[in-house]
Amino acid sequence: MSQGNLSASLTNVLRRLSELFSAHRAPVGYRPGVTLEHLRRNLGLARFEMSGPVMAMAVTDDGCLQVEIVEGTESQLLMHLVMTEFVLRVPASREGTARVELHHGGAVRRQGIRCRLKEGDNQLSARLKTAIEGDPALYQALMPLDFKRLRIDLQDHQWCVRLEHMGGSEVVNRMPAFRRYIALSREQRIALWAVLSGLQRVLGTL
Repeated sequence: MSQGNLSASLTNVLRRLSELFSAHRAPVGYRPGVTLEHLRRNLGLARFEMSGPVMAMAVTDDGCLQVEIVEGTESQLLMHLVMTEFVLRVPASREGTARVELHHGGAVRRQGIRCRLKEGDNQLSARLKTAIEGDPALYQALMPLDFKRLRIDLQDHQWCVRLEHMGGSEVVNRMPAFRRYIALSREQRIALWAVLSGLQRVLGTL
């Protein structure tokens, strides 16, 4: 086989593997909406309504917070994960475009909150970090919260918070076959709503 044919064959194999494990392709055994139903019971909210096969709207019992919850999947060979992402939208008082990722600092023990600017103005990232650290209730709720991803975007006069918790998810294995829902504990539920409420408060003033 010539070098050109070998290169073409490898490219074709990589393309097929990419398609096989693509995030846009539903994993074998995925049941849309099942994890959201687990989460609905887990959260115990009076207002939790499905707005699509993999999407829901939830309102806290005090009516102060409304969030969109989106179900997504991630394939990993003979298993897949079903995650839920909490999406909060807040009107912005400024124009601009920005993307900031928040994560805990510290290698072993959590030491503060880090803001990593992915796109936009450096000063905006600094103001956001200052605002979070200057809000004791928000900062104290963020530290124990076991979030996997926390992203804040600014676009078209609107802030959009996307928070993916380590709980509220499901592990589905094919060999051996099993399914396990990872619940949000009472403490994590309290911290989750406190963080989203705090971000709604802080972003409304930036």
